[in-house]
Formats: sequence, structure tokens, C-alpha cells
Amino acid sequence: METQIIKKSIEINAPAAKIWDVLLLDQYNRIWFAEFSPGTFADTDWQEGSKVVFKDDSGSGIIGTIVANQFGKLLSVEYTGILKADAEDYASKEAQQVKGGREIYRVAENNGATQLEIEADMGAEMYEMMAGAWDQALLKIKDLAEA
Repeated sequence: METQIIKKSIEINAPAAKIWDVLLLDQYNRIWFAEFSPGTFADTDWQEGSKVVFKDDSGSGIIGTIVANQFGKLLSVEYTGILKADAEDYASKEAQQVKGGREIYRVAENNGATQLEIEADMGAEMYEMMAGAWDQALLKIKDLAEA
């Protein structure tokens, strides 16, 4: 699979700690995760080395490991497999295509505003759709953090 990297950033008028809450706390992230697929939530404790399952209403999703969680600065997830009909899959061709892919969040305060940058590895066939979803998700994160 040809992998492309989605890179996006947004300036948010909120402290890094608030943005971190919006990224990690269930009450907030369900709202912006919905831009990717309705009902999506994260099943994880967000600790480094922990498993994370991003699952939607259909029982589909992606599975990964928390590679880094540096409060208010850096969150990195590496994909390890997929979820189909609530079943974990690490071996199929589709699962192998996402394995090793990363999703990285960087947060940096600068002169009263905070910059949120994301990077997400994406297959070429999903790139345009997911890049658009990220645009919407970042606007939701901004709205939630500034509220």
C-alpha cells in the first residue's frame, strides 16, 4: 500500500492542558471523532504502551498502541490492526496495510495561543476523504477547547 502523510495544524486560543483534555477525555473526543465515523470512541487508558481501540457504531475501527503520551505536548499512536464486526484482526491483508501506521499530535503554546499539529499515515485511496475529515475534526477540537 502506498502511504501518504496527512499533516494539518490549527491555532487554538486555549491553554495546552485544555486542548489535551479535548484530545483524550471521552466527553470531548467522541464529539470530534464523529467527523471520521459516527459513534466513534476510544477504548484505552492513554498510558504509554497501552492498547487503544478506536471503534464506531458499526463495530469497525482501528487498533493501536500508545507509543508516547507526554502531557500537553505529544501523543503518538502506532496502528497494529483493525476491528471488523467487533472482532480484532491483525493478520488480514487490510490489517497488514495499516500496521505500523502512525497518528501523532503535537501541542505547543506560543504567545498566548496554542498550536495543534497532527500527522496521520493514510493509504492513498483514503487520503482525500480523511484529509477533509481532519479539517472538520480540527475545527471541532478548536471549538471545544475555546468554549
